[in-house]
Amino acid sequence: MFSRTGPKALKPDLKNTQKLCELLDHPERKFKSVHIAGTNGKGSVSHMLAAIFQEHGFTTGLYTSPHIHDFRERIRINGRMIPEESVVDFVENTKEMTRKIGPSFFELTFAMAMKYFADEKVDVAVVETGLGGRLDSTNVIMPELSVITNIGWDHMDVLGDTLDKIAFEKAGIIKINIPVVIGEVLPETREVFLKKAEEMNAPIFFAQEHFEIVREKTNELLELVVKSRDSHSEFNLDLDLKGVYQKKNIVTVLQAVEVLKKEFHFDFEKIKSALSQVSAATGFGGRWQIVHKNPMVVMDVGHNVNGFSEIIQQLSLMKYRALHIIIGMVKDKDITAVLKLLPKDANYFFTNAHIPRALSKEQFQQKAGMFSLKGDVYEDVNLALKSALKISSAEDLILICGSFFVIAEVDLKIFQMEKPADKIVMGKN
Repeated sequence: MFSRTGPKALKPDLKNTQKLCELLDHPERKFKSVHIAGTNGKGSVSHMLAAIFQEHGFTTGLYTSPHIHDFRERIRINGRMIPEESVVDFVENTKEMTRKIGPSFFELTFAMAMKYFADEKVDVAVVETGLGGRLDSTNVIMPELSVITNIGWDHMDVLGDTLDKIAFEKAGIIKINIPVVIGEVLPETREVFLKKAEEMNAPIFFAQEHFEIVREKTNELLELVVKSRDSHSEFNLDLDLKGVYQKKNIVTVLQAVEVLKKEFHFDFEKIKSALSQVSAATGFGGRWQIVHKNPMVVMDVGHNVNGFSEIIQQLSLMKYRALHIIIGMVKDKDITAVLKLLPKDANYFFTNAHIPRALSKEQFQQKAGMFSLKGDVYEDVNLALKSALKISSAEDLILICGSFFVIAEVDLKIFQMEKPADKIVMGKN
C-alpha cells in the first residue's frame, strides 16, 4: 500500500511488529544483526556489508526495500532470494494471525524475513530500515551495531520538515550500549546524534573522522585510494559499484567493519575481494547500473534531492556526445527541488510508473517546462527507452532515473537484439 499510495498506508508504531514477532517465537532474537538507517546510501551500505560477511564464510541474511523487479529481492541469504514456496508457506501459515493483527505489508514482510533467517540459521543479518528509524518495523531488533548513513530531504511529510527532526527519527535506532556509526554528518544533525548516543550510553563513531578518500578513478571498477586518519596509512580499494557517490558509503562501511571487528574476525584481503564484487555476491542493482554500452545506458534509483545531487555530480565526470534522460517520479517527492538540479542541455523523455502514487507524465512535463527542461511524454519507460535508443549515437549517454518504480518497469530484453559486444551482463539474482 505504501508503494502504491504513500504515507497514509504507514502504521506509526511498533505494536503490530512486536505482536507478530511474539507469535512467531521472536525469530529476530535468534541471530546477530546489523541495523542500517539513513536517507540515502543505506541500500549500498547494506549490500556491501553483506558481501563482506559472505566473503568471510558467514551465512548472511539481507533484508532491504523496496524491491525493483521481484518481491523476493527484499529477503536474501548469501545473495539468493527467498524461494517462492517459502513466501507462499509463510503467508498460508500466518493467515489467522494476520487477520487478528491487521499488519501492514511492510510489517508482515519484515516478520517473514526474520522467520526465514531464523529457520535457515543465519549467522548474521544485515537489516535495512524502510522509512525513518524510531518507529520503523525493523526497530524491534537488538543489533551488534547500528549504522546511520546520512540525513537528507526525503519523506518530510512523515519524518519532519527540518534536518534535525529527520535526524531525530533516524537516531531512534540507537540502542542502549550498542555502538553506532554515523556516515555523513552535518552541523544540524551532529548534536542530535551525540545527544541520543549519550542517552543510550552508546559508543558513537563518526566515519568521516576516521577514513577519507584521497583519490578516485573510474574504469571498469571505481578505484579508490583510502586514508585511515587513525593509522595515517593509505590503501587501495576497487568497487564494482561505480557511482562516484559510493565514496561516501565506503567510508561508512569501513568504519562499520572497524567496529564489528570486535565481534567478527575480518581479513583485509577478503574485505577487498568482497567490495570488488558486491553486485554478483548480493544481487544489488539500480545504483549507477550500466546495462548497455554504445550508447551507454545507465539506471539509477535516485529519487530525492540528495540522490539527484549525486547523479548530477556523476554526470559531470562522464564523457558523452549527447545526454538523454528518461525520468519519472512519484507525487510525494520534492519535484521542484529536483527540477532545479537537472541539466537544461539534456533531451528529456517524461514517463511515469503505473502506480497511483506516480506523478503523471503530462504534469511532470509541464512542471519541467517551467525550468526550461524540454522533451516528449511516453506511455511507459520502455517506449521512452526505445525512442532514446533510436536517436542516440554510440557516443551518447542514456540515463533512466527518478523512481524505483520506473526502474522496475524497464524491460532489459530490449537489448537482446544488440550485438554481444554491446551488452553488459549484470550480476545474477
